[in-house]
Amino acid sequence: MAGEFAVHAGSMFDGFTRSGPATVHVRGGRITAVDRTGSRPSDRYVVDLGADACLLPGLIDTHTHLAFDSGNDPVASFVAADDERMLTGMRAAARTALLAGITTVRDLGARDFLALTVAEETLRTPEAGPEILAAGPPITTFGGHCHFMNGEAEGRGQLIDAVRERHDRGCAVVKIMASGGQMTRGSRAYLSQYGQEDLRIVADEAHRLGLPVAAHAHGNEAITDALAAGVDTLEHVSFSGEKGIDEDAALVERLAGSGAFLSLTLGTRGTLPLEVRQHLEPRLDSRRKVHRELVRLGGRVVVGTDAGIFPSKPHDVLPHSVEELRNLGLPPAASLAAMTSQAAIACGVEGRKGRISAGADADFVVVGGDPLRDPASLLDVRAVFRAGVRVR
Repeated sequence: MAGEFAVHAGSMFDGFTRSGPATVHVRGGRITAVDRTGSRPSDRYVVDLGADACLLPGLIDTHTHLAFDSGNDPVASFVAADDERMLTGMRAAARTALLAGITTVRDLGARDFLALTVAEETLRTPEAGPEILAAGPPITTFGGHCHFMNGEAEGRGQLIDAVRERHDRGCAVVKIMASGGQMTRGSRAYLSQYGQEDLRIVADEAHRLGLPVAAHAHGNEAITDALAAGVDTLEHVSFSGEKGIDEDAALVERLAGSGAFLSLTLGTRGTLPLEVRQHLEPRLDSRRKVHRELVRLGGRVVVGTDAGIFPSKPHDVLPHSVEELRNLGLPPAASLAAMTSQAAIACGVEGRKGRISAGADADFVVVGGDPLRDPASLLDVRAVFRAGVRVR
């Protein structure tokens, strides 16, 4: 389906609020009008998905890795794959996400700039996958977290050159590893990789070129430095310490009042691998407590699933995170906004993504039931539209 048509459903969440029966008119891949009167046009170009269906903006995952295969050892698979094999897997991952109603993803790390290849393909062929906002290889220290993605840079000159290369190649965002991470041998999530000065160099140069910056930050020092450096989104924000979660009430308050987006790592289907559970489970309750406080204080929370890093994080896992958001204290509408309208702002695509309104891209999903009352409704996908093309 392409060209001019309309979609009718029994209710709608437009990225902000819920309304009753609605008809969305589409032409040329954009939404041209939204009718909330409840009337159904008697036109053969109307797709009526039923009184029990709900229209929503296409979902947005603010942190994913299309190059990771959601296997038991995704790093080993990543390192072993040649570029063609990796591209094949990335295309399959993109398609998996799209069929779940995820119409935009921010890919925050792949080998070299392969994500740009897939991004260009999905722009030309909407049914191939979501719109991909690619970071290219994350900027990391030599031998640092995810160094195998080929983004190593240290010192002012190399850091500036790295940002400029991402701009010149057409990346949508710059990713920097402010701290270490669990998936890289020898790396420690609670230890910083860059200090505040280096982070500021990257943020200032990226902003000069019109690019947002996403900082991977687990430890409190890395979180503090990234916030002070002026990054746009803080990824994970796990408050990791050497022996557990380092709760810091003053830092939580600063984060909540900063205006920076906090991309929390949520969304799990099934159970985590045993070795991961043994490491994480003693920390999870403490981490949830800190995240609940961030929500209570008004922190700008969005969802980055980190899809691809575990079997329990397949590339269609985002809809499973809405219940976790509610458990953190976000009201139902705010939970849906965190993966639609708020996520669009965080990713720099506000206005054309994450909302159902005239002028926005015709990216939307139709589910059965009422997702504001029942989070499981997001899993009952009736239809997905991407750039005005019905893909499911």
